[in-house]
Amino acid sequence: MLALAAAGTAAAGTLAADVERAVRRNFAEYLELLRYRNVADVPADIARNADVLVRAFERRGFRARRIDNPAGRPAVLAELGAGRDTGTTVLFYLHFDGQPVEPAEWSQADPFEPVVKRRGADGRWRAVDAAALEAESLDPELRVFARSAADAKGPIMMLLTAIDLLASRGETPAFDVKVLLDGEEEIGSPSLASMIAADPGAFRADALVILDGPQHASARPTLVFGNRGLTQTRLTVHGPRDPLHSGHFGNYVPNPAQRLAALLASMKDDDGRVTIPSFYDSVEITAADREVLARVPDDEAALLARAGIARPERVGASYQEALQYPSLNVRGMAAGGVGASAANVIPSEAVAEIDIRTTSPGEGERLYALVRRHIERQGYHLTDGAPTDEERARHDKLATFELRSVQAAARMPMESAIGRWATAALRAPTAPSPGEEPVRIRMMGGTVPTDVLVDALGLPFVLVPTVNADNNQHAPDENLRMGHLVTGTETVLSLLLTPFEADEPPAAQ
Repeated sequence: MLALAAAGTAAAGTLAADVERAVRRNFAEYLELLRYRNVADVPADIARNADVLVRAFERRGFRARRIDNPAGRPAVLAELGAGRDTGTTVLFYLHFDGQPVEPAEWSQADPFEPVVKRRGADGRWRAVDAAALEAESLDPELRVFARSAADAKGPIMMLLTAIDLLASRGETPAFDVKVLLDGEEEIGSPSLASMIAADPGAFRADALVILDGPQHASARPTLVFGNRGLTQTRLTVHGPRDPLHSGHFGNYVPNPAQRLAALLASMKDDDGRVTIPSFYDSVEITAADREVLARVPDDEAALLARAGIARPERVGASYQEALQYPSLNVRGMAAGGVGASAANVIPSEAVAEIDIRTTSPGEGERLYALVRRHIERQGYHLTDGAPTDEERARHDKLATFELRSVQAAARMPMESAIGRWATAALRAPTAPSPGEEPVRIRMMGGTVPTDVLVDALGLPFVLVPTVNADNNQHAPDENLRMGHLVTGTETVLSLLLTPFEADEPPAAQ
């Protein structure tokens, strides 16, 4: 028995060494991929990325093609193993577009020119020289800083590297593989549903794996069985027709910025709970659900320290429980000017961008309607845009509340076939931590286009996050830890080597 255990440990060690070598071989390709600008507002950049990815998958034996759309932001579909008669197909979903950047907010000259850094004893990150990357052993604490380093070109490179490793070992995936690379995820994937509807057979599969999102902060292999939805809105409180001198009109003309602040404050209490009636009515958390939430090894002190706050809001009894409730978030405000742009005026309007994270399918429109009704109950007359002269003369409080987009929440049972398969894969000898139970999360806080994929394809799904929790996704100084580039590749490799068998009708809840 001891000899068998020793042999297994040696085999795992050999595989880990092979993974690290494969990651090192592909590191230059990863850096080059990051250099392609990928903000979805620039369709030409998205198209250029798509072409690069088609070639990258074709080099690895995939049949790959661009799928164009009228917006000029193509997706990529790649297939491997068609005709092998494995009996099953797994569709991997990733995205290659990224969030906008403000270069002045980054700690490097160009967010699209990746920089490898090491954290010093003083806590500051400093660029490393080439020798650090050529050392015999890869330093797992090095990080690559660039837009989309983690979200989500890092996972794309993990998948490509896992495929390379299989080929070098003379192995093939345990099932046919399809890969859908989305070029519009960061703007809500507006073309995804119509793209699938135009050719549903091209996306036919038995299961869906979404490679996106951050791993649990413990760095243990992580599985996520649902994600919150996202409803985006804009609230504009209208003031005077034009900005007015604050000396001549202060105390006479109401200030829309102050009115907006009061209106937003009326929506939540000091504990962060939404005060709008029926906002939480759809939430159902059973005793069994609470047991699942309690098994997630969150470190509350570390969460507070990371956020730089003294105490959390009191929406749920824990971090995980808080994510099971819909949230109402002011993601940005604008009125007048500040700093060098400040002027002694009463602004003509004040704007708040508000996102609502939802936890049940189909509740985006319901929660929008509740917030809209609350605004009206605060005495506001809602207009479809800039108020007319007649509306200005008749109504004291004027506002516009726009529904911008809706993405629905989605969730799968943990004990479904795909849940058992993914759990087994992340415990397998080929996984980063063989034999260790992965962290299993009922619902993550972020949003991916699971709703579109599930509605269009009817597939069971699981989210497999592979990047470091502190990756700064969507923010300045986004980064990927090198150790996670290795363990993420191991995770994808283990998924590819574990046979999948669907023993129940695919259905999301």
